[in-house]
Amino acid sequence: MSSTFNTWAPFVLMFVLFALRTPITWAMAIPAFVFFLLNRQDVPLSTYSQELIEGTQSISLLALPFFVLAGGIMNAAGITRRLLDVAETLVGHMTGALAQMCTVLATLLGGLTASSNADAAILAKTIGQQMVDRRYSRAFAAVITSSASIITALIPPSIGLIIFGYLTETSIGRLFAGGVVPGLLLAAGLMCTTYVVARRRGYAPQRVRRATLAEVRRALLDGLWALSIPAVILVGTRYGVFTTTESGAVVVMYTLLIGMVVYRAFGWRQIPGILREAVLDTGAVMIMICAASALGFYLAWEQVPQKMGGALAGQWGPLELLLLINVILIVIGTAIEGSSALIILTPVLMPLIQKAGIDPVQFGVIMVANLTIAGITPPVGGMMYIASRVLKVPMKEYAVEVLPFLAMMFFVLVLLSAFPAITVWLPNLLYNTP
Repeated sequence: MSSTFNTWAPFVLMFVLFALRTPITWAMAIPAFVFFLLNRQDVPLSTYSQELIEGTQSISLLALPFFVLAGGIMNAAGITRRLLDVAETLVGHMTGALAQMCTVLATLLGGLTASSNADAAILAKTIGQQMVDRRYSRAFAAVITSSASIITALIPPSIGLIIFGYLTETSIGRLFAGGVVPGLLLAAGLMCTTYVVARRRGYAPQRVRRATLAEVRRALLDGLWALSIPAVILVGTRYGVFTTTESGAVVVMYTLLIGMVVYRAFGWRQIPGILREAVLDTGAVMIMICAASALGFYLAWEQVPQKMGGALAGQWGPLELLLLINVILIVIGTAIEGSSALIILTPVLMPLIQKAGIDPVQFGVIMVANLTIAGITPPVGGMMYIASRVLKVPMKEYAVEVLPFLAMMFFVLVLLSAFPAITVWLPNLLYNTP
């Protein structure tokens, strides 16, 4: 067998398995095993199992189960109601108030659930159903609940940014800080787009008048404990109180205090159920990381990323390259779940990014944002399916309704690509990088 066959056969097999709708973990693990079979004279077959285990041997990955567990604890604590009260107080007087509240609520939840899919389900079941009851169109309700959940991918702690930091050895603290401004920019864009659509359709405010300062203060105080979690992470890591990994454990203890002592929403009997859910969610991600580790060994051994990107890197400048990658990620992200696509594509694209001199924090935020936006892009976006299924919306109606929101998000992606300072300003400020 030729060297060319050994190089590309596993890569082609991976995409064949994708086309056959093979579970992502197996679609990565099987081609990696095929590579080791084809090259067993050069690479011992036992290396395959070693590489699977190697994928778990990173201290930074400890942040993943901690933040997943913290999100489960906060869900059990019933923080959605308190944060919804905050959102209603802040924007309830605006046109299309329920839709505006959805975006604000997603921004507040972003640092707590750490999962866009979880946010899409939460928002659709709560505020999305309220929108339908108030005679908002079902398609509009599904679009705004799924679109708002994208903010979760950028506001810390973000599971996607943790995975990217682990794969590229980029500071997770800097990535967390880098996601804040783009997340708020995306929230502002959603609110502006919502206002235009809601005003044209006559979606009424929730409140007859703007909330008084006393009402705002009361709502903020009620939700203060939940709202303080992202600040605890950023401030604690910035001033060296704890590392990013340790911040996950700190947040777990902090959320336990909030849920059991401050809000008294659950007791010790509910803890096993919360732990079980966190273990299952973490295990699903970790097994993908194990398979990706073996696949990454194959890609590095055969220098697949360098062979694919060598010619491309020399023909495109940094901005052109980022815009091209934006298009590629959106297309691929509609076919592959976000975390899986992140694990597969990051090792392939990083050599291009490094050659082009692009800041890895900027690229990490752009990549995570892209793959999450793909989740609301027809025909197979994951968050689109969640919101549409909960609110019983046909795909055709969703596809029409989502167009102005996708246009706004693509514009935000162009801004993030053209102006690196939007992403790297806050990390540079917090971490004293010139």
